[in-house]
Amino acid sequence: MDPVPEIPFTEDEGLTMRRTEPARDPDEDVYTKFFMNHCCYDAIPTSSKLLIFDTTLQVKKAFFALVANGVRAAPLWDNRQKCFVGMLTITDFINILHRYYKSPMVQIYELEEHKIETWRVPRELTELFSIISLFDAIYSLLKNKIHRLPVIDPESGNVLHILTHKRILKFLHIFGSMIPKPRFLQKRIEEVEIGTFKKIATVQETATVYDALSIFVERRVSALPVVNEQGKVVALYSRFDVINLAAQKNYNNLNMTMREAIEGRSCCVEGVLKCYPHETLETIINRIAEAEVHRLVLVDEEDTVKGIVSLSDLLQALVLTPAGIDALFS
Repeated sequence: MDPVPEIPFTEDEGLTMRRTEPARDPDEDVYTKFFMNHCCYDAIPTSSKLLIFDTTLQVKKAFFALVANGVRAAPLWDNRQKCFVGMLTITDFINILHRYYKSPMVQIYELEEHKIETWRVPRELTELFSIISLFDAIYSLLKNKIHRLPVIDPESGNVLHILTHKRILKFLHIFGSMIPKPRFLQKRIEEVEIGTFKKIATVQETATVYDALSIFVERRVSALPVVNEQGKVVALYSRFDVINLAAQKNYNNLNMTMREAIEGRSCCVEGVLKCYPHETLETIINRIAEAEVHRLVLVDEEDTVKGIVSLSDLLQALVLTPAGIDALFS
């Protein structure tokens, strides 16, 4: 390897100083190459669940089906056009509740009576063929600020899988042992500054669920740290938690407090998955992958929220940044 050239410069006093550019980490792009060399088909699990909704299905039944099957999104099939026309996601459920909710005494007609095709304007279906590289998939997810991509069979046109950030990181966690670990994984999170540290969206535990929905819509975030009067994080409320309102059939009562909503969650959630500034990047990646969550709340020793480290942040830092691509903020 050729030595890094020294660049001389002269200060006003006439003293000649020498400075050197920092040596480039030779393995910093190991994950970039890893994902470039694997296609979307490689990341499809041996067994997985896929729902497909016809656009004539009632909106309410569609969301109940998502809950019953534990999935977050489903491709939409238009039988008249004989093609897929979009995706139904939890975001759609949130938008309906936020737009049409009036009070616990007023029924949300748009949710109770409408079919998918009568209220929802089909959006362009962002899709990837199974032969496309996972690197391209990561770029598409982050660039378009979406959380899932349908993987399409190029021959039949059928949807094979819904690819997510979580599945991509899980794929790396499973097969990453076959490649050398980059040295930057041993850096502390406070050194690499991976995550969101300014204008963190939070919600008070005394606020209402409707307040939380407003933040989801206005800030376009996927989860909210719930904080108490002292500013300490006590829970995490995500978009997926909102769909539980359908399971419990209490989506007409959005005036309940966040504390009540958290206590009433159908699944048991033990605290908040957190990380600390002194922890290494490798520790944080392992914690997210093993817990199969989408983010960690960065806190100080007093449990005060200091930031959010999400899967998007990690994939940008591990895969796209070494390739000279900034998809998150471009």
